[in-house]
Amino acid sequence: VQLQASGGGLMQAGGSLRLSCVDSRIFFSLDDMGWYRQAPGKQRELVASISSGGSENYVNSVKGRFTISRDNAKRTVYLQMNSLKPEDTAVYYCRNERLGYWGQGTQVTVSS
Repeated sequence: VQLQASGGGLMQAGGSLRLSCVDSRIFFSLDDMGWYRQAPGKQRELVASISSGGSENYVNSVKGRFTISRDNAKRTVYLQMNSLKPEDTAVYYCRNERLGYWGQGTQVTVSS
């Protein structure tokens, strides 16, 4: 099983990006999924998660700006990031929370 993340890039503050993460696991719909990020010199933190039933949770710093969603038919989890701030700069990782495996990470850089 593997996760393939994409969608990162360079964006100016106030802009938007959408990250995607495709899971190869055929029972993806049963799995809770998470998006994490790791900024230089900092620990990896959970940014958002979505349960198999669609319940969402967010870290306080992104509430109202980021939205996590999933498309079970495409085995994909998304992270829509709006009103980006320089402090959102990090490598973003998706994770299958049920089985504990990670995607490869995608860089998001927000310039001021």
